[in-house]
Amino acid sequence: MTRPRALSERELELIRLYANCQLGLSPRRFYAKWAVSHEAMAQICARSPSTVRRWFSKGKHYRAPSAADLWHLALMDFLLEHCEELTPELWQQLCPGQPQPLPRPDSPST
Repeated sequence: MTRPRALSERELELIRLYANCQLGLSPRRFYAKWAVSHEAMAQICARSPSTVRRWFSKGKHYRAPSAADLWHLALMDFLLEHCEELTPELWQQLCPGQPQPLPRPDSPST
């Protein structure tokens, strides 16, 4: 078995920065920005559609999204905004075995 690689000061700083990163996007802001269904939002957050509907409910049926849900929505927002910038190699590291998304129809051809 190989030994794990020691972390450099730069990598330790990256861990500190990540640990303090407040990445999150509310379901209402995500829904206002992207034309997605509650079912798609449920897929993004690995929740049921009924749970997502409760995020938009009022009164006793309301259920607050978890910090993990907010993180998933913020990460998906980032990917939607920047997917053309991801190289095929980086995409495979992020989502192994998944095909790279198609470019946006409005993006310039290379």
